Amino acid sequence: MLDSPNTPLPTTEAEVIEYLQRHGAKDMLRFLTAGSVDDGKSTLIGRLLYDSKMIYEDQLAAVMEDSAVHGTTDTDFDPALLTDGLKAEREQGITIDVAYRYFSTDKRNFIIADTPGHEQYTRNMATGASTCDLAVILVDARHGVLEQTRRHSFIASLLGIRHLAVCINKMDLVDYSQEVFERICLEYQGFAAKLEDIDMHFIPISALRGDNVVDPSENMPWFQGGSLLYYLETVPVSTDRNLIDMRFPVQYVVRPDLNYRGYCGTVASGILRKGNEVTVLPSGRQTRVVSLTTFEGEVEEAFPPMAVTVTLEDEVDISRGDMIVHPNNRPHVAQDFEAIVVWMNDDPLEVNGSYLVKSTTNMVPATVTSLQYRFDINSLHRVDSETLHANEIGRVCVSTHRQICFDAYGRNRSTGCFIIVDRNTNATVGAGMILDREKTAQPVDSTAEPKSTHIRREASGVSVNEREALLNQKPATLWLTGLSGSGKSTIARDLERSLFDRGQACFILDGDNIRHGLNRDLGFNASDRTENIRRVSEVAALLNHAGLIVITSFISPYREDRAKAREIIGHDRFVEVHVDTPLEVCETRDPKGLYKKARAGEIAQFTGIDAPYEAPENPELTLKTADMKIAESTAQIVAYLEEQGLLSS
Repeated sequence: MLDSPNTPLPTTEAEVIEYLQRHGAKDMLRFLTAGSVDDGKSTLIGRLLYDSKMIYEDQLAAVMEDSAVHGTTDTDFDPALLTDGLKAEREQGITIDVAYRYFSTDKRNFIIADTPGHEQYTRNMATGASTCDLAVILVDARHGVLEQTRRHSFIASLLGIRHLAVCINKMDLVDYSQEVFERICLEYQGFAAKLEDIDMHFIPISALRGDNVVDPSENMPWFQGGSLLYYLETVPVSTDRNLIDMRFPVQYVVRPDLNYRGYCGTVASGILRKGNEVTVLPSGRQTRVVSLTTFEGEVEEAFPPMAVTVTLEDEVDISRGDMIVHPNNRPHVAQDFEAIVVWMNDDPLEVNGSYLVKSTTNMVPATVTSLQYRFDINSLHRVDSETLHANEIGRVCVSTHRQICFDAYGRNRSTGCFIIVDRNTNATVGAGMILDREKTAQPVDSTAEPKSTHIRREASGVSVNEREALLNQKPATLWLTGLSGSGKSTIARDLERSLFDRGQACFILDGDNIRHGLNRDLGFNASDRTENIRRVSEVAALLNHAGLIVITSFISPYREDRAKAREIIGHDRFVEVHVDTPLEVCETRDPKGLYKKARAGEIAQFTGIDAPYEAPENPELTLKTADMKIAESTAQIVAYLEEQGLLSS
C-alpha cells in the first residue's frame, strides 16, 4: 500500500508499538455515498482512496489498465473503477450493488458503502444506509437536485442518519461557479427543511479532479469550509450511538454440559456489566448476570457491537428471540405497532396479507393490517394509497402473531428496525422503522367533522345564565402549565380547597389522574401529548358548560396544543397560568424521582431533559414559584378571578 500522506511510517519497535496503540484507539465512521445516477458517487470514493493513498499498488495498476477499456472520464485514470467491481457495472458505467471499502487516516477508521443511484436499485441503497452514521449526498452541479437525490436523502433521514455531507459535484463543468453552488444549496435546503433533525454540511467538489475531496481546492478560493475528508474526520458521531438502553437479543443457547447454560448474542445497545440485575422479556423474569464471555475470554462489561455469551444466576427459561434488558429500562413488548416501510419487491404490498417479520433475532408471522399513506418523494406530502409498489415508502400498521420486544427507531436503531419476508419465496420484500409507540395515535383535528354520521348537537334545557345564578360564579378553566416539579399540582389542590371553602363549585383535572383512566392508552411522544391535551380540553369544556370552575394541572409543553385548548374551551373562559420555575429548581424538588431517572436514561422524551418545553408567551398569569409560597400563588389566582368578575366578591 502507498505511504500515508499524513504520517511517516514507523521504523523502530517503540514507534511501531505506539503506532498500533494509537490506531487501535481510533473510532470508526461508517458512511455511504448516495444520489442520482451519474452524480459521481463511485468516482468520489475512488478519488478519496487515491488521494489519501489507501490503494495497493497492484490494484492501482489494474485500474489504470481497465481505465483504457472501461473508463468513462476521457483520462488515463477512472477513479470509479476502484469500487465498480462487477463486470456489468464496468460495462455500463453504473453502480448496481453496494460496494464496501475500508480506509484509515491518522484520526479515524472509515467504512464506505458505495450505493447505486438507479431507482430500481433503491433497495440496495436502503441496505447500505442501514448501518451508517453519515451520508454523503452527491448532486451534479449541472442538473441540481433530482428526484432520486430527494429519495435517497429521505431514506437516509428515515434510517436515522443525522449527518449529511451534501457535495455539489462536477464543479469543474460549471467553471467552479459560486453562484451555481449557492443556488443548489438553497434548492436542497428547501427540500431538506421537511426532514427531521438533520445536520447538513455543503461542500463544492470535483471528484474527478480532486477539488475539495482530500485537499482544499485552489480553483474555489471563495469556499472556506474545508475539504470532504476534513469533515469526515471531524464530524462528531459518538453521541449518536445509544449507550443508555441496554438491549441484548438472545440468538443462541449454549449447553455443552449439565453445569453450563450460556446465552449467545450481540449487544444491540447500552452497556451490559457483570453483576447487573436484568429482566428477561417477554416473560418478565428477573435475575443477575454472572459472567460475560467473548472469544478472547471473560470481560467485565460488554457494549455494542460485541458478541458475548451471558450466564445468569438463576435457571430462567430463555430461547432465541428473547431479550435481556435492565429492569428499569425496558423496550415495548407488544403485538401491534406502526412503522415507516420501504417496499423493496416488484410485487406490491398486500394489505392483510401474511408475511414474516424479522426483528433483532426474532422471526414471527405478521400481517400488515393497514396502509395509512405513502409519501410523495418530491414534496414529502402524504398521499392516500391502497398499496406500495417497488421503492415506494409509506406508513403502515403491523400486527404480529405473538409479542415482540422493540423500541422506537428514532431512539434505538438496532431494536427499532425490522424486515418483511415473503412466506412463499423467503425473499426480503420490505424494510421498516418502528414509530414512537405500539399504536401511534394520530392527532385529532378539533375543527374537523366527526366521523360518526346522523348526529347533531343537543341543546340543554338549563341556560348558562341559570347555572351562573345558581352557583354564583362564571365558569372558567384555569390552565396551569409548567415543568414537572414546578408546583402545578400542589397549587391546584390548594386553589381547589380555597375556592370550595368560599362556596365555589370547582374540580381538578390532574395529569396523572387523567392518564390512569381516560387517557391510559396514550404515551408521551409528541402526537400522544397533543391528543392528551385535546381530550382534556374537551372534558374541561363540558364541565364549564355545567357551570363549574375547572383547574387543570398539565405540563402541556407545546404552545400549539395550549392554543387549541383555548379554542376548544373558549377564549373568554380560558385562563393560562404559567407556573414558571427554573429547571434546576424543579430538579432539586423532583418529588417523583423522574428527573433522576430521565438523566439516567430510564425515561425517554422527558420534558426539560430530552423533550422541549415551550413556555407561554402571553399568559394571563405568571407564578414565580421559586420565590413564592403556595398560599401566595393561590391568593394571586383568586385575586385575578375576582378582578375578571368570575367569582362572587
